[in-house]
Amino acid sequence: MADAPTPGAAPDAHLIERTVGSETLLTGRFLRVQRDTVALPDGAQATREYIRHPGAVMVVPLLDDGRLLMERQWRHPLQRVLLEFPAGKLDAGEAPLDCGRRELLEETGYRATEWAHAGWMHNAPAYSDEGIDVWFARGLVAGPQHLDDGEFIETVAMSPAELDALAGRGELTDAKTLVGLLWFQRWVSGGWPLSWQQPG
Repeated sequence: MADAPTPGAAPDAHLIERTVGSETLLTGRFLRVQRDTVALPDGAQATREYIRHPGAVMVVPLLDDGRLLMERQWRHPLQRVLLEFPAGKLDAGEAPLDCGRRELLEETGYRATEWAHAGWMHNAPAYSDEGIDVWFARGLVAGPQHLDDGEFIETVAMSPAELDALAGRGELTDAKTLVGLLWFQRWVSGGWPLSWQQPG
């Protein structure tokens, strides 16, 4: 996974843990569970168990009528259907924008003529190294979905007000989607600018 920008290490020296040993506990199809032994800043040792993830991209798709294109899909660990922005894992060597374009097309059937990179987020830093690159897409053109085998996704268009109300009631619970909604609201208000591009 590509590393996100991080602050300089020097001011954080009193907080840094140094890895002194590592073992793989489980290797799955694309996830790996690892246990590290670390030297703490005070000289003691501790263990850290976490998930290694290749990284992912989330797309915030803006429809021409002002609504946002969303997905509904079953999330097995939670045993429920969640409302989310389109997203998917990075393939080996894949550029984040290429991943975003691929995932948007596969999961929703839409292509976008304009893209803007928003930023980077870590959705579960206590137990995973997964980073999610956040992109916005507009100038959407509809087409057929190209879902993977065993993938079942329903698309739905929702207004920003509807999504905000769901979030306010605690019914929109996916962390990356909440971040995407915040980013959208801050962009609309002029607080967080986006630089749009038209990739070839």
